[in-house]
Amino acid sequence: MSTLKAAILIVSTTASKDPSADSSGGILKDVFEQEGGGKWEVVDTKIVGDEVLDIQRSIMNWANQVDGVNLIVSTGGTGFAVHDSTPEAVTPLLHKHAPGLVHGMLSASYAVTPFALMSRPVAGVRNKTIIITLPGSPKGAKENLQSVLRLLPHACLQAAGADSRSLHAGGVGKLENEAGVSSISGHQPHSHSHGHSHGHSHGHGYGHAHSMPVRHTSSEENPKSNDPSLGPTRRNRSSPYPMLSVDEAIKLIKEQTPLPQIVEAKVDGSLVGSVLADDVTAGEAVPAYRASIVDGYAVIAPEEGGSSKGTFPVVSVSHATPGEIPPLERSQIARITTGAPLPPGATSVVMVEDTVLKTMTEDGKEEKEIEILAEGVNPGENVREIGSDIKKGEIILRKGEEISAIGGELGLLASVGKAEVLVYKRPVVGVLSTGDEIVEHSRPGELRLGEVRDCNRPTLLSAVRGHGFEAVDLGVAKDKSGDLEQTLRDGLRKVDVIITSGGVSMGELDLLKPTIERSLGGTIHFGRVSMKPGKPTTFATVPVKNNTGERVSKVIFSLPGNPVSAVVTFHLFVLPSLHHASGISPAGLPRVLVTLDHEFCLDPQRAEYHRSIVTLGKDGLMHASSTGGQRSSRVGSLKSANALLCLPTGKTSLPKGATVEALLMGRMKTEFDAL
Repeated sequence: MSTLKAAILIVSTTASKDPSADSSGGILKDVFEQEGGGKWEVVDTKIVGDEVLDIQRSIMNWANQVDGVNLIVSTGGTGFAVHDSTPEAVTPLLHKHAPGLVHGMLSASYAVTPFALMSRPVAGVRNKTIIITLPGSPKGAKENLQSVLRLLPHACLQAAGADSRSLHAGGVGKLENEAGVSSISGHQPHSHSHGHSHGHSHGHGYGHAHSMPVRHTSSEENPKSNDPSLGPTRRNRSSPYPMLSVDEAIKLIKEQTPLPQIVEAKVDGSLVGSVLADDVTAGEAVPAYRASIVDGYAVIAPEEGGSSKGTFPVVSVSHATPGEIPPLERSQIARITTGAPLPPGATSVVMVEDTVLKTMTEDGKEEKEIEILAEGVNPGENVREIGSDIKKGEIILRKGEEISAIGGELGLLASVGKAEVLVYKRPVVGVLSTGDEIVEHSRPGELRLGEVRDCNRPTLLSAVRGHGFEAVDLGVAKDKSGDLEQTLRDGLRKVDVIITSGGVSMGELDLLKPTIERSLGGTIHFGRVSMKPGKPTTFATVPVKNNTGERVSKVIFSLPGNPVSAVVTFHLFVLPSLHHASGISPAGLPRVLVTLDHEFCLDPQRAEYHRSIVTLGKDGLMHASSTGGQRSSRVGSLKSANALLCLPTGKTSLPKGATVEALLMGRMKTEFDAL
């Protein structure tokens, strides 16, 4: 069989404007190449917006050719959002419908999540081309294509006009062998008599043992979390999530964090912390006119051999204020202030210190004549030329540079009259606490048995804002699946990233992982990290539709409930993700080498992130000391801490004077501060 030709149509208004925003096209191409048995060649890929006519033009362009493609798969626009119109665009183009393929895709996806039923796929034939619509999420599109991929060569050959009798010779067994699938029922083909004197078959001549679509996704993609509906007796007794190293977790975060979005922003104080998404060029020169760099007198430099000394009349005054200045003629001078424009015709400025007042006006209020004492005044002396600071058209800031609070970048943009620039949008972060035991930290009165004041939420909100990101308080969610799911859904409508604390361990009421996987249709990229504190830290992405109906991926970090664990894992994992999403590089906390001021014990099994105080000593070295007891529930270990010591695993200890890496969380103190 010759290679079959496939085309991929990506339906996404966002990706049509920025192709880098698409992540489905590459995944589908990989499925064809890696799982298609060498039968497929992807000959074209196109991206269009959520417009019916654009979708139809692309499909007809592929399917109406004499030697068109065998298969068109689209991804995106199959949901219920206002702009989702792929099924409506494709259905009128179909000459024949293929409900069996639709049923197969929905059945395979429904085995993964009930939310598969929220997709509205269609499938069928136009001319000699099979057309299938897939969901917009990379995971959903991949699963749907995998569920029918091995059956599609047979359908494509039939649609292309192959002889059905020849194709079906040998019965269903031969077809299944060629496709690499097996009958779900496990029955052998058999004839099916209906009381006639001759047996007859249905469809492919193999009775009612019809071949059904077979799921080809790995069982590893099934939800690993507990099913809360089964109760505590059926929950996992040990975590089903593999233990990752910190470096592996950080790598996954970088890979799965959504790409930065480009927006236009005003040049004002709110720009601080933003990263430029494009080079910025000067639309005008700085200075825009020839200006004096001293207080003195504008003169016309003498011609070669002439003297600049002498007594000259003061004919005008140039201050650093806008206005017209009369031209200067030889043997005249003009009083000028620093930063003021030179009069037309002037070539140089003589400092006031090189002059003497000779005569005044009759009222004594103005200078009439000035004697210049300087000899050898040259053209351009004490003059700031046009564009000497910034030339018109010059690149003043590069893509990827951050606008700092120091003011240099803002001043530069303002100096050339930039009112707006392109930057990467900083994600909005929602912070949510979970647990029936959690009460507001400010609630008056004593705590009842089992109640815990919420210190995680105010602490994490402060940390988010302290790093320059907008934070939204999402409150407290109770340990009920429905309540938690609704709170997360509401939060995902408001923010780009959600940080939760609590509910990620092994208890029957630890519902975050199952809610993310089973209710929201999200993907948990890791659920355990080999570190201390913070072992049950969880990182997930959830497919959602934004306010314009575009399918996007949003991030959820589920941090441990112990306060110290939550703060440590925020700085170690959440902050790098926020930096990646906003274009900040390098991402995460700055890493430095420090010298230990005393002995530190090591954990034999897990790397530890020890809260410490780092000080710059008079010897020029950075010294680290512990904040005390490091129990993960002891909030006091964070007091005064400005760094996390990266302690390796070990059965002994690190002696005083040893050097280790540290992550700086805050301002570093110095021994010179006391001087």
